[in-house]
Amino acid sequence: MFPAHRPRRLRTTAAMRRLVSETTVRPRQLVLPMFVKEGAAQPVAISSMPGVFQHTRESLVKAAVEAVQAGVGGLMIFGVPAERDAVGSGATDPNGILNVALNDLRAELGDSTVLMSDCCLDEFTDHGHCGVLAVDGSVDNDATLEVYGEMAVAQAVAGAHLVGPSGMMDGQIGFIRTALDEAGFTDTGILAYSAKYASALYGPFREAVDSQLTGDRKTYQQDPGNGREALREVALDLAEGADMVMVKPAGIYLDVVRSVKEAVDVPVAAYQISGEYAMVEAAAANGWIDRERTVLETLTSIRRAGADVVLTYWATEAAAWLDRE
Repeated sequence: MFPAHRPRRLRTTAAMRRLVSETTVRPRQLVLPMFVKEGAAQPVAISSMPGVFQHTRESLVKAAVEAVQAGVGGLMIFGVPAERDAVGSGATDPNGILNVALNDLRAELGDSTVLMSDCCLDEFTDHGHCGVLAVDGSVDNDATLEVYGEMAVAQAVAGAHLVGPSGMMDGQIGFIRTALDEAGFTDTGILAYSAKYASALYGPFREAVDSQLTGDRKTYQQDPGNGREALREVALDLAEGADMVMVKPAGIYLDVVRSVKEAVDVPVAAYQISGEYAMVEAAAANGWIDRERTVLETLTSIRRAGADVVLTYWATEAAAWLDRE
């Protein structure tokens, strides 16, 4: 007896597989996270993230233009200041590195891409936490909201199309939305890091931003074992005015990406974080895996789980591969 059903018929040629493919990845769905270092005379290589750099203002613009020309849909910018203090003053300073870099990019690129900004204090504080500290050393949620509001407005003035609050403070989206609206930036959107987990995979990122953190962020980022909690966080952010929501990390939280996608009617983003990038790069460098195939497979899995937008350090390179295919 021969099989009555032969699914392999739809896998016989590349053209056939392309025709029936259920999930696609296109350059426009990718966002490139980028780092800009105050006072840098040349790009600084990040040892734990081969191929990723702390840019100068000039090299940031050059790399951003290349990404946009490759078809990448957006850019997420992180600043690395030369000096830090307890309240992250550089984050709200119009002349701070992140804000001047946003200004540079908006002047060069205009509305040809979606310019996103990290609206969080961790890069700017001398203690490395995402907020202002109380006397007892804990993160003061409500005092932090005041700074986030100022930071969001400064980024909107500098040219951000979307601000990305990543600190996981309670009420941050509502506070930022009010601050933007009162300052006249009603068209500036909010990409909420709604489900951001206290992951072990942020290590390379901390090198990328010269983080001063000691300890951890478990009192404000989510417990990796909690899935339902993510849906609560997402619902609160949407009620407060978020335009898009994000799950972070992406690759080891695909179940959360799927749950969020099924629960909301706004675009869902997922951030393929530094540790995910570093693991693939290390394995590829050792010849254990095919780098290009693995990168594209990881991106496809994130899209298949439901992400409309994927933040990935491979965005520019992957865009070239996708266009070639």
